[in-house]
Amino acid sequence: MAHPSTSIPVTPSIGAATDFDFFVGSWQIQHRRLKERLTGCQEWEQFEGSSSMQKLLGGHANIDDNLIHLPDGDYRALTLRSFNAATGLWSIWWLDGRHPDQLDVPVVGSFKDGKGYFYADDTLRGQAIRVRFLWTQRSELGQPRWEQAFSTDGGVSWEVNWVMDFCPAESLAGEPACP
Repeated sequence: MAHPSTSIPVTPSIGAATDFDFFVGSWQIQHRRLKERLTGCQEWEQFEGSSSMQKLLGGHANIDDNLIHLPDGDYRALTLRSFNAATGLWSIWWLDGRHPDQLDVPVVGSFKDGKGYFYADDTLRGQAIRVRFLWTQRSELGQPRWEQAFSTDGGVSWEVNWVMDFCPAESLAGEPACP
């Protein structure tokens, strides 16, 4: 079975509309991103950001509002996620506030054994690529981690190019939760 917006085969899972409940709320983010993608670049840049996520559509969708503090200037973006109860799959779209008329191709997938795997076919600089989002928990902290990776060989090998580590925006005492 292939999702209608991508040619990537996806296997139905036993996903649930509650899969992203761990992410509801406000977060501080530590970003780490390759300066150039799919060029052999090994130089990473680090910067901060924040995000706030809320559930919509009776829990079958959610959205997060992001503020990203890139080294060359801030920008806003949002993520829209929608759960299809018939297939057990999530679709995830990204909207970059610098390009408000361009919604990215959705990545589609589900969680298995505590990890979320989401895939799409896309292009980068005219080259066909496969995109992977991976959601995990940092085991030592129990806090979310998101990774983006690209593949030019159909998913045989992956270049991780962006990692986001999330910390709650505030602890119960009202203090920052992350160092």
